[in-house]
Amino acid sequence: MKEQWCIPKEKSAEFVCAMEDTLEVYHRRFDPRRPQICFDEGTKQQTKETRLPLPTQPGSIAKYDYEYERNGTSNLFVFFAPLENWRHIKVTDQRTMVDFAYCMRDLVDIHFPEAEQIVLVMDNLNTHKFASLYEAFEPEEARRIIEKLEIHYTPKHGSWLNLAESELGILFTQCLDRRIPDQQTLIDEIAAWQLDRNEHHDKANWQFTTNDARVKLKHLYPSL
Repeated sequence: MKEQWCIPKEKSAEFVCAMEDTLEVYHRRFDPRRPQICFDEGTKQQTKETRLPLPTQPGSIAKYDYEYERNGTSNLFVFFAPLENWRHIKVTDQRTMVDFAYCMRDLVDIHFPEAEQIVLVMDNLNTHKFASLYEAFEPEEARRIIEKLEIHYTPKHGSWLNLAESELGILFTQCLDRRIPDQQTLIDEIAAWQLDRNEHHDKANWQFTTNDARVKLKHLYPSL
């Protein structure tokens, strides 16, 4: 997991510009024609038990041997629509430009096909670029997908502004804070967690505003 609340110590117009842009998105009114989506990614190492764990018994918790066998690592792409209380996690073998491009096509064609345009908040990683779509698709297809996306990047060292990162943290705390033996088990466990949170309409309680930022993070704003 990424470090939380990593804020630069020096004044940075670049940081506060991207921060205020992200905060402005979060305080837009709900518009089903322009859904707001946060996107992030993480990894989960799969580990097999080398010895059978001792099951739970009256007065005794389950016991696991400290030894384990590594069984590969999976990438997690996280979509989170905070105004619709919806999330979706896609499990892949890797996180290349092509993998990102296919996630964007899924977002446009599968998850929100009726949207006029999708407002997308995400970290400014090297794969999170429109160029990735040209790596994966013919130019006409890449352009079609790009025209459906309005991208807003969180600032460098400001990934805590991405609500999908918070959702990823909840996933690890509630579901993945244990040994998962293989990718299929990982997919099944995440799907059950995702279904439960979506059915219960679990919400994001975001309170931080631009006015809050200008007071609490005043030291980041250049002095005129």
